Amino acid sequence: MEPNTNQMPIEHDIPAPGGPVAPTTGSVPASAPAPQTPVAPKPETSSLGTQMITPKGGGKFPKKLLFILLLVVFVIGVGFAVVKFILPNFRGISGSTELVWWGLWEDETLVQPLIEEYQNANPGVTIKYQRSDKEDYRERLTSALARGEGPDIFRLHNSWIPMFAAELEPAPSNILSSQDFQNAFYPVAAESAIGANGPLAVPLEYDGLAMFVNEEIFTTHAATIPTDWNDLREVAKALTIKDERGVITQSGVALGTTANVDHWPEIVALLLLQNGANPGSPNDAAGRGGQALSFYKQFSVVDRVWDDTQPTSTVAFSTGRVGMYFGPSWRALEIIERNPSLKFRVVPVPQVPKSDPSLPDVTYASYWVEGVSAKSKNVSEAWKFLKFMSERENLTKLYERSSASRPFGEPYSRVDMRDLLLADPVVGGFLRLAPNAKSSYLHSRTFDGASGINTALSQYYEDAINKINPTSDPKREMATLATGVQQVLSRYGLAAPLPTPED
Repeated sequence: MEPNTNQMPIEHDIPAPGGPVAPTTGSVPASAPAPQTPVAPKPETSSLGTQMITPKGGGKFPKKLLFILLLVVFVIGVGFAVVKFILPNFRGISGSTELVWWGLWEDETLVQPLIEEYQNANPGVTIKYQRSDKEDYRERLTSALARGEGPDIFRLHNSWIPMFAAELEPAPSNILSSQDFQNAFYPVAAESAIGANGPLAVPLEYDGLAMFVNEEIFTTHAATIPTDWNDLREVAKALTIKDERGVITQSGVALGTTANVDHWPEIVALLLLQNGANPGSPNDAAGRGGQALSFYKQFSVVDRVWDDTQPTSTVAFSTGRVGMYFGPSWRALEIIERNPSLKFRVVPVPQVPKSDPSLPDVTYASYWVEGVSAKSKNVSEAWKFLKFMSERENLTKLYERSSASRPFGEPYSRVDMRDLLLADPVVGGFLRLAPNAKSSYLHSRTFDGASGINTALSQYYEDAINKINPTSDPKREMATLATGVQQVLSRYGLAAPLPTPED
């Protein structure tokens, strides 16, 4: 910035105060005026009575002092310009780029080494990771974003993207394009995360349903692990043991109820999708939605291999009292912690018998993604960081660090890393069908609050399942369910609004 030259003018010729003194009268002849004695001038004062200092040397302003004053003004002007206009454009020098990341499950010690690696490669960028409490997380996140106090980066469930559509900033195409996303991640992730203007979130993990098998129970009964649902019913009946009072002491499979079957919403959604029904519109004309819900209810009402007197399915399987159990990968960590000596393996979910063997097997995905707030002041930097975190080598580092403190890490979200874990006796069971995974808005354990899409849909489905009699036509229950589902989805523009009485 050029120095300011529009300075006030400085007067260099200031007349000396005072003047000649008038002659006095007396005996001295007029022709010979007496010599005058100079009278010292009185110092001038300001209006406040302060003595004014007059420079010596005939009123001239000292050049050295003038130079110093000009130099001071120049330095101040340049300093102001640098601070005001130049430094803000060099954030790498000033260190003013700060990203706040709200995580949910992973501890700071796991992600901090990668954060530091990114910061070292990008001087001036600071990333603060904050692990959030899972309780009411979705509601707290929504409120913080609405107040303009939310994080730059935040974790959300894949089914929440419609709820946060207005709060998510798509990835710039030069950082992560839609095509790059589709090439890197599973199709189910692309279906959930890619919006009209690009990816709205990126997954750092994959998860979903798989079937846990108690190897000791299967060995004892010489049972074969079923691959379709009809076979599973028969195997479950063969593995179930009851005492003389008819009380179940060993269950073949934990299915058929909603009160004590963990992840029943995901299991029901899987049955709907495999049977050709839509969880978002379950009352189809062919009755496939009703068939799926009736089939689920049969395990408790008809086959009686499970009932409401049992503990929660996760606890029951952990104690070795259940032959087959359904859940996500993180439940395996809980089961191992509860009972380290339990021998179990994880296999892909059974399938509905197909008339066409070439049809792909289908599993159900339920996973978490990272998004960037539309209100962030550093959107591009936030997406650069997420792109960095989702790269192959960095996901490997995350998995290895996780595995150092627990049996395994989060299953890889990238398609090109699937083969690395297929042989794992636990994780492999989840990844084997990941390329054909489907998802919907029916999920459990997302902590989305009473008004969240997962909780609201689950309530309608729970009411329908509890009222359905699997030996009769569930027509009325399915009509009520479809109305409730449409009402919930219409809040987020995922279904047409229900007609009003005036319509």
